[in-house]
Amino acid sequence: MARIYYIGDWAVQTGPVYAETAFNYAYKGLEVINYGKWLKDALETAGHEVESVPTWDFYGLPPGAYETVLAEHDVIVFSDVEAKNFQLSPSFFDRRKFGSGILTFPDRVRLTVEAVRAGKRVAFMGGWLSFNGECGKGGWGRTGLEEILPVECLEVEDLVESTEGFRAVPAAGSALAPVLAGGSFPPVLGYNRALPRSGCEILAYWERMDSSSASAARKPRPTSLEPAVAIGDFGRGRTLAYTSDPAPHWGCNFVFWEGYAEFWRTCFDLLLQ
Repeated sequence: MARIYYIGDWAVQTGPVYAETAFNYAYKGLEVINYGKWLKDALETAGHEVESVPTWDFYGLPPGAYETVLAEHDVIVFSDVEAKNFQLSPSFFDRRKFGSGILTFPDRVRLTVEAVRAGKRVAFMGGWLSFNGECGKGGWGRTGLEEILPVECLEVEDLVESTEGFRAVPAAGSALAPVLAGGSFPPVLGYNRALPRSGCEILAYWERMDSSSASAARKPRPTSLEPAVAIGDFGRGRTLAYTSDPAPHWGCNFVFWEGYAEFWRTCFDLLLQ
């Protein structure tokens, strides 16, 4: 059993919003949504202990708290956690503290890299705010996290999306081959395009699906062997990348797939080796 700290895949929904007069806009409702519940449940089914926290909780950790998280957990999962959450602190925006002393804080990018090299396991999940992300907002590749990513990030927006979807197909000899046998993987609606990294193993690639009747007889179109799942060793630690979303919206079909739990059990077994 591993202790897992899962950051991200939460949202707060406000509204709907009603424009009742020219001066009055009323928000009717507030909902906190945990999109990470499917991955959490899958990992707990495999016997792991999972603490799921919103990205804003990670961002708001006081100095020293992230060091405690790293010390107390075997695996850290980042999903839709853009670089600013690592690089900035709420105190940078607190004008009351300006001039009260030198404002510096422990670098959570450095702490993550050092923890992996010392033996920690980290899983990097895809999304609009992962890898390079939408309009470069993810930003992982322009930080020190690039040192421990088992794929190489693009330097431009890396979102690849299609309403017809993509599916993961196993690489030759991959440990994921039994899970992905027979094209059983459901269509995901997008992924982050990344490049293979030398010295790391690609476990699965993306394949474009095409549901049109005119092309039903044609073979699926490959996506230039773009990694879906990759794993790599860095120092004494290991990291895994899944370049799509483990949750909706990209994963709105994926999370209801009957092989979902087995897929993640296999991925995390490999990560924890």
